[in-house]
Amino acid sequence: MKKPLLLIALGLFGANSYSQSTSKAEVAKRVDAIEKKIIGWREDFHEHPELGNHEVRTSEIVAKHLESLGIEVKRGVATTGVVGILRGGKPGPCVALRADMDGLPVTERTPVPFASKATTTFMGNPVGVMHACGHDSHMAILMGVAQVLSSMKADLHGTVKFIFQPAEEGLPPGEKGGAQQMVKEGVMENPHVDAVFGLHIQSYQPVGTITYKPGGDMAAVNDMQIIVKGRQSHGAYPWSGVDAIVTSAQIINNLQTIVSRNLHITENPAVVTIGAINGGNRSNIIPETVSMLGTIRTFSAEDEKMIIERVKQIATKTAEANNAIAEVKIPYSNHYPVTYNAPALVAKMLPTLQATAGADNVKLRQGETGAEDFSFYEEKAPGIFFHLGGLPKGGDPAKAPAHHTPDFFIDESGFTLGVKALCNLTIDYMGMGK
Repeated sequence: MKKPLLLIALGLFGANSYSQSTSKAEVAKRVDAIEKKIIGWREDFHEHPELGNHEVRTSEIVAKHLESLGIEVKRGVATTGVVGILRGGKPGPCVALRADMDGLPVTERTPVPFASKATTTFMGNPVGVMHACGHDSHMAILMGVAQVLSSMKADLHGTVKFIFQPAEEGLPPGEKGGAQQMVKEGVMENPHVDAVFGLHIQSYQPVGTITYKPGGDMAAVNDMQIIVKGRQSHGAYPWSGVDAIVTSAQIINNLQTIVSRNLHITENPAVVTIGAINGGNRSNIIPETVSMLGTIRTFSAEDEKMIIERVKQIATKTAEANNAIAEVKIPYSNHYPVTYNAPALVAKMLPTLQATAGADNVKLRQGETGAEDFSFYEEKAPGIFFHLGGLPKGGDPAKAPAHHTPDFFIDESGFTLGVKALCNLTIDYMGMGK
């Protein structure tokens, strides 16, 4: 009798080992065990940031880590991107997980011991380089996810594709890169991706929390260039020329009527901003040419089309009224679609996020006019892009250093929640641990 009982017991243990090894408690245990590693990776990336399409050191660290875990690695995707493929022990869908890698042309002034001292040249100007938007955190979190999921490889019901993407912040005119280029180079195929998940850490959102939004989460973005051409004259005799400065000022003011007078503001928000204007070099010379750069943010294709048409109309007709010429290019160098979280997928996976962070720590959020090129992946597969808290406990969100600024700061204690969330989303989507 003892031998059959022992065999039965062993059989039961084998049947249960699958659910135990893939449970959220087991994931949490494995993630907590590597928290120091995750923080260490982040601090190293933070101290050595690289701009878009120049993430050479960064991508090599990522690639070597994935290879050390036995993950298939492809380097040089979309210039410096890295793609890792982890094939589970059992058949199932393919889940893609994405982290962005590039820093920003910002000179850091935080007091942390791992602050960046890196410098480079951007658009012909010397600049500091800083991870001022949390991409260092995203990479470290996804490296942690890769380590945990690779340790569960035998039980994975499907394939995990780890996408480490360069140039999320956009590139100078003429360069190609980012998510759009990665998609063009096939990262969502071979194997075909069935669902894609990503996250963004937020300096103003309390640590330990997750926020999400079904549908349009982050805006579509088009950058624009407007060149106004007049006729140069002496500043003392403006009637002898065509004033490109005055014309540009009128165009800027008139553009602000688009949102206030042409947009159905109860349906979708939008933004039209001129962020740079350049013209002239002396107080007593009215220049021939003025150039402007700006951005358009929208949440629907219809609003995007209408605003682009109105920008072109206002710029050209205002210039014409002043006997000047306006040339408008939209997009000038970058266009991202709306970051759209598939509502059915959000409904399916919301219980996973709630079980991971606690239901009280998972909250619905408003859409925001910031943009994310994660949207290009979501055009190829249903996706969820959620937001992870990085504000120290007790901190005031109103006083948190903003993203893209020299004082940007993230509380590293929130990283493990990000790792657990991505691991659990992957496992539960594959149907494991149920």
